[in-house]
Amino acid sequence: MNNEVLYILLPDYAAHEAVYLSQAIASDEFALKEAPKYVNKVVAPTLEPVKSIGGFRTVPDYSFDTMPGDYAALVLVGGFGWSTPVAELVVPIVRDAIEKGRIVGAICNGASFLAKHGFLNTVKHTGNGPEQLRLWGGDSYTNPEGYVHAQAVGDRNIVTANGSATLEFAREMLSLLGNDTPERIEMYYQFNKQGFCNLFNDN
Repeated sequence: MNNEVLYILLPDYAAHEAVYLSQAIASDEFALKEAPKYVNKVVAPTLEPVKSIGGFRTVPDYSFDTMPGDYAALVLVGGFGWSTPVAELVVPIVRDAIEKGRIVGAICNGASFLAKHGFLNTVKHTGNGPEQLRLWGGDSYTNPEGYVHAQAVGDRNIVTANGSATLEFAREMLSLLGNDTPERIEMYYQFNKQGFCNLFNDN
């Protein structure tokens, strides 16, 4: 299997939601990895730069038309684009990923998008609250009892998270990918969650 982790960015994406996951894939606590287990790649509707909510512009590696069919994981990075028509082009991409058993991660409005298209109907999941999932999902969302009130939830190769759960989302994805040992993944999580001063208190 190809070792690429594909991040789908739509216009007005939430840049911070991919930071911890992509960083842990590409580097350790010392420097960039010489031989990372996975490689981060950006997918967007076209090969034109895509703008984040904060105004950063990212040049995609692939468009929807040129992205590979073989990859390790698909990540739906949240943002405002998931409620726009261009998001509908992602539906067959997600469907194909799930049918082929790929790891699929979705955070914030990305999770709501999965609810909208029935992709959460057979798995435990979370998102930006049950109300938003029902609002976005409408009649297509038939699994409200599968909602878990947690920062991030992984079930059967699908990871979902709310918009404040960037670190928890990264931990679930890194664990599912087997990016490192469980102990090192947990240390990475705790270091960023608690902060240097709390973990390494000289007093």
